[in-house]
Amino acid sequence: MSEKRTAFFVSDRTGITAEMLGHSLLTQFDTLRFQEVTLPFVDSVEKARDVVRQINERAENDGARPIVISTLVNTEIANVVSGAEALFLDCFEIFISPLEKELGVMASHAIGRSHSMSDFVNYYHRIDSVNYALSHDDGVSTRDLSEADIVLVGVSRCGKTPTCLYLAMQYGIRAANYPLIPEDFSSMLLPAQVHPLRKRLYGLTIRPERLQQIRNERRPGSKYATLVNCEFEVREAEALMRQEGIPFLDATSKSVEELATTILQEAKLVRRIY
Repeated sequence: MSEKRTAFFVSDRTGITAEMLGHSLLTQFDTLRFQEVTLPFVDSVEKARDVVRQINERAENDGARPIVISTLVNTEIANVVSGAEALFLDCFEIFISPLEKELGVMASHAIGRSHSMSDFVNYYHRIDSVNYALSHDDGVSTRDLSEADIVLVGVSRCGKTPTCLYLAMQYGIRAANYPLIPEDFSSMLLPAQVHPLRKRLYGLTIRPERLQQIRNERRPGSKYATLVNCEFEVREAEALMRQEGIPFLDATSKSVEELATTILQEAKLVRRIY
């Protein structure tokens, strides 16, 4: 059994930045199992002392020092947390100090800059894109479909919806998705609703065995979920996408993050938010 350690992501705001950076770093140590704990909104010395108590308790229970990855901006609060019985990694100290030296400018050390409601442009684009993705999920609505930055196509349950939502949430991309169904395969023509948007189509596919597992969880014992039907739909969908020159990705072993980032790059989409 691999060794188990605890990692704390500590922030004075949401903790998203600490989580993303910390998790990416910890995945490089695949012989260890990490229990990841996020402690957001640590914005006072009193809260910082409570964090220290939690970290020290875990260190005693685990018999090993936890890892603390911090995006605390306030130096007084960060100093309190750094006194815990843990390896304390201060992201601002690691990155901001060298940047200040290189740029010859002192950083503002303002809290919440990366995920702030004060940035109304980013906030608007995120909400607008998420609403658009939800309204244009699985071909439910074709109204304003022409306003999509990209339209994902593929068989049912191949990962189109989560990929669209990730594109919306992380990049502010207006992403719609439209299913390819057996009726399309009998004619080997793209659905009329998406044909005019041919240049904005991007496909997802999936291995039939994995598709069967997913569909069987949703509709067990149905023809829809049989391996024979899954093999047929995947084969015909890929043939149709090749015929129409639509680029596509195999979603079987890729994460939503990988799918969305690859599509962003290959489709040359312009992200609206950071």
